[in-house]
Amino acid sequence: MTTVIGFGGYSGSGKTTLITRLAEYFERNGLRVAVIKHDAHGHYKEVAGTDSAAFISSGASAVFVVSPDRVASFTKPAISLKNVLEHAEQHAELILVEGFKQEGHPKLAIFRDAEQASIVQKLSPGPIAWVTPCPGDAKTVPEVPVFHPDDITAIARFIESRMQLKT
Repeated sequence: MTTVIGFGGYSGSGKTTLITRLAEYFERNGLRVAVIKHDAHGHYKEVAGTDSAAFISSGASAVFVVSPDRVASFTKPAISLKNVLEHAEQHAELILVEGFKQEGHPKLAIFRDAEQASIVQKLSPGPIAWVTPCPGDAKTVPEVPVFHPDDITAIARFIESRMQLKT
């Protein structure tokens, strides 16, 4: 069975860095990991000037980029997280999801300062842990553990324990 864990935070909070480091940790320890990124505003664009960017810009319903070690797909209309999860489960035991703040999977709240700490109230369901260099920037909730973003091993072990993963 595949485990899904989300990471919610505002732009610049460190989500991508944390997910990258956790993916490296889990893969190094024998777990196949998939990462799904939510681009709610359509800001992500394939690198300008590439063939794939031209195909995407053409309005094609689907673009697949196949290389010796990867297949990238770009489809429209956008499919639901549920559909992407079903596809990703074929490739991984652990799926790390960036964004999708209102979806039902468990999430960690990521924030760097008091202003970004408001993400804690915007995640539904509420976060299972917080990741911040400044834990004093949010009201502490006793049952929610707080981790420093550089403590990858502790965060990974929490996820393993909470999600009953075996690495």
